[in-house]
Amino acid sequence: MSTAEGTAPEAAVEVLDVSRWYGNVVAVNGISFALEPGVTGLLGPNGAGKTTLLNMIAGFLKPSAGEVRVLGETAFGTPEIYERVALVPEREAVYDFLTGYQFVRLSARMHELPDPEAATIEALRRVEMTSAADRATGGYSKGMKQRVKIAAALVHDPEVLLLDEPFNGMDPRQRLQMMSLLGRMAEEGRTILFSSHILEEVERLGENVLVVVAGRLAASGDFRAIRKLMTDRPHTFTIRSSDNRELAKALMAEESVFGVELNDGTVVVRANELGAFASAAPRAAQTAGASLFEVRPEDESLESVFEYLVTR
Repeated sequence: MSTAEGTAPEAAVEVLDVSRWYGNVVAVNGISFALEPGVTGLLGPNGAGKTTLLNMIAGFLKPSAGEVRVLGETAFGTPEIYERVALVPEREAVYDFLTGYQFVRLSARMHELPDPEAATIEALRRVEMTSAADRATGGYSKGMKQRVKIAAALVHDPEVLLLDEPFNGMDPRQRLQMMSLLGRMAEEGRTILFSSHILEEVERLGENVLVVVAGRLAASGDFRAIRKLMTDRPHTFTIRSSDNRELAKALMAEESVFGVELNDGTVVVRANELGAFASAAPRAAQTAGASLFEVRPEDESLESVFEYLVTR
């Protein structure tokens, strides 16, 4: 993922200073980014503008300002891109009277695929819905409806896949299967952007994130790299060594360390600056005559990044 200023020719999605407003309500405000093949998580509180952004990338919604380009084409008003792009909406967009097979086959026929039956069977197989394909979708659980929507989106093998809260209603096994499928698609060169309010899902699927807060892009990129740039938020580490007590004394003398606690055979350290601590830890160990067995960051998570960005 790169910023719009350094957009590479291979960028599959380019969002260029895009805004969208509804009357006096600004849903998206001056957002720019570019996506290359891979999986990117779209995060933000409810009402942050995630769904509006996905709909603009899909070409279903015209930006009030700026431009969205997908696979080199302007997204809005270019129906040809639908041969290479798919959107899975959050809402239940299935017809209860159709079977799962009929629903996915309808999508295959709309794309005028040469063999809609074979494409339908393959799409249902990929989301593990073959056994329920002949049942009416009105009797499906929420998780099953989610999977059949994804099958309909995959039926034409899109290069860009956009998913709005795709894991809603899925049980743990179904989530893992879907994450595995999306991961394989990314490895094959697809560009996947999905929104989610469950941080663990994003962390499992990929490291790249877009964080949208109040219609603005608060951060983008590798969430671990973003965490390293959060210099006004302390970093916490758990250390195991051959002499925790002497190590704790030595660490307290380091300028970058402002908190040390002995806890159940470990030393819990709070440091102001990551780079300085990386030098301080081995130096303190040498001073204490201790061997370092483990130095583990405790807050290098997507959750810590998200909490910081939405509350600052």
